[in-house]
Amino acid sequence: MAEERRKEFKELILIVEDNLHNRQIFHDVLVHRGFEVIEAEDGEEALEQVRRRRPDLILMDLSLPLKDGWTATKEIKEMDGFAQIPIIALTAHAMAGDEDRAIEAGCDGYLSKPISPKKVVEEVEKRLSLT
Repeated sequence: MAEERRKEFKELILIVEDNLHNRQIFHDVLVHRGFEVIEAEDGEEALEQVRRRRPDLILMDLSLPLKDGWTATKEIKEMDGFAQIPIIALTAHAMAGDEDRAIEAGCDGYLSKPISPKKVVEEVEKRLSLT
C-alpha cells in the first residue's frame, strides 16, 4: 500500500492546524506541488494520524486544542520508530524562547506566522531533501 502511494504521490505531509483557513492554504499549495496531504485539527488527532498513516513530514501548529503542539511533538518523537519524522513548527508564537521551546520539544524547524505558503513549501522540500 505504501509503495503504491509513493508511486502516485510524493511524500505524505500531515498538517496539524486548528485554523481552517490556514490549513486549507497550506493543504492547497502542497497538493499543487504534488504532495499527498492529510490533516489534523488538534494534537490528539495528530497522534492518531501519525499512527495510522506514518507521514513523511509534519507541519505542527503549537497552539492547539485538547493537546498542544509541544506535547504532541514530544509524544511523536518518543514513539518507537517515529523520531526521525521531521516536524516543522508553524506558529504565531514569536516570543523570546518560543523557538528554543519548540526545538526542545522535538521540532526540527520553526516558522513563525504569518508565513507565505511558498516559504512553507520551500521548508518542506528542504527538510525532505527534495531541493
